[in-house]
Amino acid sequence: MSDQICILFGALRSGTTLLRLMIDGHPAISCPGEADFIFDFVEKRDGVWRYDWARLEEHRIYKASVVTRPEGLDGRAATAHMIGQLAGAGAVPVVSMHRGLDKAAEMFPDARVLHLLRDPRDVARSSIGMGWAAMPYFGVDHWIGTERDYDRAVPGFATSPLEIRYEDLIAEPEHHLTEIARFFGTDWDPAMLSYDQRSSYSAPDASLVYQWKSKQTKRDVALTEAKLGPMLGAKGYAPSGYPAVVPGTLDRALLTAQNKIGTWRKAVRRYGFANIAQRRIGRALGLEAMRRGAQARIDAITVRDLK
Repeated sequence: MSDQICILFGALRSGTTLLRLMIDGHPAISCPGEADFIFDFVEKRDGVWRYDWARLEEHRIYKASVVTRPEGLDGRAATAHMIGQLAGAGAVPVVSMHRGLDKAAEMFPDARVLHLLRDPRDVARSSIGMGWAAMPYFGVDHWIGTERDYDRAVPGFATSPLEIRYEDLIAEPEHHLTEIARFFGTDWDPAMLSYDQRSSYSAPDASLVYQWKSKQTKRDVALTEAKLGPMLGAKGYAPSGYPAVVPGTLDRALLTAQNKIGTWRKAVRRYGFANIAQRRIGRALGLEAMRRGAQARIDAITVRDLK
């Protein structure tokens, strides 16, 4: 494994999987999959990084990965070891993350960070398709959280991150992939654009950008932009020009109820009522066998539906 650790960071549904596939096509770079699980279960206690191994070993992505638990290492060394396992030997390791960047900054301040941004209004729309929200007003929440995490963590890195917009990447993929390859210490390779031959993802499609303009109502856009506030412009995206809609207390309560009902219905359709109920009951009553069984069946459906 290269001594240099690199990070691809962006909100879920921002195009990080597409960019990861592009980067992983480079013969000198390895970006094999999401690595959030490596950072999710490590915490600093009494000045020492420590893992919750039991929770890590239950995680769906950990169980499906090539990563195995290293013995006799502290949390930081164990994290570096697992990143090396994930990336393999000889290539520059790039780990794809959506959270935990503050931990990465403290553990690996010399890491290079590639930050992928996508219009949050499109992220919100895509989140609905995943069943994480029933309306854009709530679908944008995780984008806001990820970008706030990024802003807090960036000062902890020695090298300034490279920021790429999803919309620009789709419009000029070779130009921006050349920039990314150089940032990671190598040169552009045409294999970076062969991902459509080794995955289910299609070649760059300009119709996939700014879909919110035609696929969201004016009210949904106005509500979402009001929630985003100055973050929208600060991240380089122009407002729609629609008058902002700031919900009052009663409207927020109604929106929250509609969102909960909508996401619950979609979860039941996707995973089945029995699995959802057994996971909730098992968690509430401490029935671990029931909870784990339901979670395993839900995980299997999630894997089946992944693109």
